[in-house]
Amino acid sequence: MTEYLKTVIISHKHKFIFIKTKKTAGTSIEVFLSQFCDENDVLTPIYPAVSPHTPRGYKGYWNLFPELARSSLCEKSTIMWHWVKRKKFRNHASALTISHRVPKHIWNSYYKFCVDRNPWDKTLSHYYMVKSRRYPEMTLDQYFKRGNLCLNYPKYCDQKGNIMVDRVLNYENLDHQLAQVCKTLSLPFNDGLTVRAKGDYRVDRRPYQEVFTATQKGYVAEAFSREISMHNYGF
Repeated sequence: MTEYLKTVIISHKHKFIFIKTKKTAGTSIEVFLSQFCDENDVLTPIYPAVSPHTPRGYKGYWNLFPELARSSLCEKSTIMWHWVKRKKFRNHASALTISHRVPKHIWNSYYKFCVDRNPWDKTLSHYYMVKSRRYPEMTLDQYFKRGNLCLNYPKYCDQKGNIMVDRVLNYENLDHQLAQVCKTLSLPFNDGLTVRAKGDYRVDRRPYQEVFTATQKGYVAEAFSREISMHNYGF
């Protein structure tokens, strides 16, 4: 999956911004929220497509100079490539990127939220997804050696590690907390997330506490130390 294919929803109608993180039911939430959006809102594509989500409003140019001024040399080339291709918004775009590409008054006034998940549970889920999609023979130790872990905090924090959104929902209590957000936004929740998008790749259904070795447990604790500290996660 390319960086461009990786989603954001900006609803001008209901004044909210949903920032998609990895392995946190993000696609299911996108599909749910899309039913409340109109033709003037921004919905980046989902691959494969899931009804009733219909992408719109994600292409266009923007004033890229403030963003370039705050970016590294490597980031500058990516930003300019996105601008040339009119890829204003993309899936899994970070809060920092979105804040550069919408007017300041929108960023400051819209309700911004995302979801994160216990890092040990999230890591195991991500491992099985990568294993199923790309490396069917890969062991968990080999997954860790690759080093491509499912860190989400860069999606909702600035470069100093400060949280940029109004709320980070807890995946383990998602339906209840999403219902609270919908109440804040005056959106109906009713039956909750009726669409559970994308397959569950996890074969081993044991609790993660029974899967990780002491070394693997410690590796996750170190790699995800910021998320653990922010949200008081525990093994």
